[in-house]
Amino acid sequence: MKALRSMNVWLLAFGFALGAFFASASSTLAQTAPPNFGSPPSGEIPILFDDQHVYARPDRERANRVLAAIVKNGTILVPLRSMFEQMGATVSYDPAARAVIVSKPGAAVRVTLGKPLVTINGEDRPLDVPPEIYKGVLVVPLRVISEGMGAYVQWLPEKRVVVVRYLTAPPPTPVPATPPPPPPATAPPTPAPTAPPPPVPTASPRHNEAFVAADYDFNPIVFNEISPGNRGTDAYNVKGAIEFPLGGATFMLAGDWDTLSYVHNANLAPTVCAAGTAACNTVVGHDAIYQPGFCPSPDPGCVTVVGFQNIQALNGLGQAYVPAFKATESDFDGRLGIKVLDPRFYLGVAGFFKHYNYLGYPNIGGIGFGGEKLPDLDQPLSLYGSVYYFPSVSGNYTYPTSVYLGPLSGQVIKLSYSVLKYAVGGTLDLGSTPLFIDVGYGGERANGKTNAPSNVTITSPYAGLGLHF
Repeated sequence: MKALRSMNVWLLAFGFALGAFFASASSTLAQTAPPNFGSPPSGEIPILFDDQHVYARPDRERANRVLAAIVKNGTILVPLRSMFEQMGATVSYDPAARAVIVSKPGAAVRVTLGKPLVTINGEDRPLDVPPEIYKGVLVVPLRVISEGMGAYVQWLPEKRVVVVRYLTAPPPTPVPATPPPPPPATAPPTPAPTAPPPPVPTASPRHNEAFVAADYDFNPIVFNEISPGNRGTDAYNVKGAIEFPLGGATFMLAGDWDTLSYVHNANLAPTVCAAGTAACNTVVGHDAIYQPGFCPSPDPGCVTVVGFQNIQALNGLGQAYVPAFKATESDFDGRLGIKVLDPRFYLGVAGFFKHYNYLGYPNIGGIGFGGEKLPDLDQPLSLYGSVYYFPSVSGNYTYPTSVYLGPLSGQVIKLSYSVLKYAVGGTLDLGSTPLFIDVGYGGERANGKTNAPSNVTITSPYAGLGLHF
């Protein structure tokens, strides 16, 4: 009996020991078991915040606070309000700008719904994916949390979980009452001299050009129905241009005026005679003054007239005898252009007007287009050039009143040309003055269209002075 009682005591002690062993083992296993990250719903990923598993079913820790991440286009997005409030920040919403503002001492973050940009402490940084609304909650790329609040963020793909750490810094170690003596100071190494950084060039302020120039044309040569290459005199040119900004672009207004005189030669002197008398076979101008001479003839006084096609069809003659006289022509074109290239290349439209002082020719005009490069007068030397094409320059011509013109006498017909006007030149700045020297070469080519007596070519070198503002 005594032996049996002794055995029961040993069995009871063994049972207590075995129970304590299993309790201890169970506690150890509970401490070392890996955290349960759960199984996230479709498209969502749990978040582990400061070693606290904030994601669990149900999906909401509290009302309207989804603590789960989603993946979009390879970027992890997390709920902004929930995560920032976990870190002690204040979150506010600006409905007018659709922007969320997060503030915390030492940090300020602003994001806008649908805009791939985050502003952190006043600095804009791009985002791969813009903030969006997910299940009624604003979610932002994970990088906003880490860069905006200084948190440590890590994605564990094998666990499909986002780890966020935002632990407060430990209290500072108290300074001992008697600090140990500092080690003997050693002289710091002499740093190697470093070359100063190169100066950063600063952009020069934009200069809008404005100028006028007056030039003299040297011996212009003229080819037309009254001049087989005669040299011109009293030839001048005045031009100017101004640049101005408008609506984010740069525009140009420019103008060019030319005038020249030249002599029409003839072998016979002018004579007034009655119509139908001997040697009075032609009529010129609106004054119905008949002139001597027969045309066609090698005499340079024989001139192909405006609308000669109609006269040839009437009486077989398309020329009239014109005694010697001094012809004068002047033209003007105004231009409006928009800059398309630097420095100062423009495309534009232009209007052309021309006046004659002889043979009853009408004033003609038309609209055209072209391009030009303005001079750079803020430089000592510069080049410029222009070319404009006017497809139809026209006016109304009235036939002289004459019995020889039959039904054409006094009729009004259209006179038209296509005109190409061009110039190329250079400028030389005269020191510190606003003056500059202007030299170049220019001219125009007019091809006869309707009722024109011939084509026209005028060319000339020129030189003069200009003034820039």
